Amino acid sequence: MSSESKKRVQFRAPRGLIDRADALATVLETDRTDILTDALREYLREASHDDDIKQEIAGAYYEDDITFEQLTELVGHEEAANFRVLKGQLREEFLEEAAEELADS
Repeated sequence: MSSESKKRVQFRAPRGLIDRADALATVLETDRTDILTDALREYLREASHDDDIKQEIAGAYYEDDITFEQLTELVGHEEAANFRVLKGQLREEFLEEAAEELADS
């Protein structure tokens, strides 16, 4: 068991999927929660390496839908730092373009 704090969640899933998780838990002599937690952890790890999903994550960060801390949890510190630099550059470009438009009007 991890030292991470725990959060109770409740969700609905297809009965067949839960039955399979229960069967695997029996085989591995563990419980359903461990099976589902491991599956979710693996899904999140794989998703953070998928280029299309990574672009969706970056877009959410650029739009301020997620925080830098959430970004870091999803893609790791190094990649999050790169996205933060790019976000700053994008904002600077936007401000420069807006200033030019104001000067032209």
